[in-house]
Amino acid sequence: MAHRILVLYGSYRSDRMGIRLARFIVDGLRGRGNDVELIDAKAVGLPMLDRMYKEHPKGQAPAVLEELAGKIRGADGFVFVTGEYNWGMQPGLKNLTDHFLEEWFWRPAAIASYSAGRFSGARAALAWHGTLSEMGMVVISSQISVGPIAQTLDADGKPTGEGGKSLARAFLRFADDLAWWMEAAKTQRAKQAPPYQ
Repeated sequence: MAHRILVLYGSYRSDRMGIRLARFIVDGLRGRGNDVELIDAKAVGLPMLDRMYKEHPKGQAPAVLEELAGKIRGADGFVFVTGEYNWGMQPGLKNLTDHFLEEWFWRPAAIASYSAGRFSGARAALAWHGTLSEMGMVVISSQISVGPIAQTLDADGKPTGEGGKSLARAFLRFADDLAWWMEAAKTQRAKQAPPYQ
């Protein structure tokens, strides 16, 4: 069954490498028949958080927030593609995520991390796990961690070398896990309204 999935990516660097992983995930999920959209925090260009979407009077939020809120509410699930900055999250992706709250509720999220080195962004992924759970998402247990990213994916997001082969194998379980949780959440929402919104 096709699902509507947002892949969220947050690097603002001019020579960013993580876009390779974001493209790989978008292509892989589309190849499974899903409706997938890449939400690039740099392209969206939200200001540093001052007022959340919900803090604007109804119908008076900036157009970019209104459009993004609609996309989030309309999604069946999310994939957060995160690099690691000094053991922590990328500020661009965190800033975009924090503009919303209830819009995220009752859908699954998956985490894909990367780095230039051997730790593959694992520490940032750990930080995201707690944050996404606090924001009302169910974080799936399967995770993708890529590093060194330049030796795993080419500029077009295609797997290369042994690391690329390993990533392609890991993606199958990752995508299956996300699909199962999206379907489970969608089925439950259709049967019963969530206990809070």
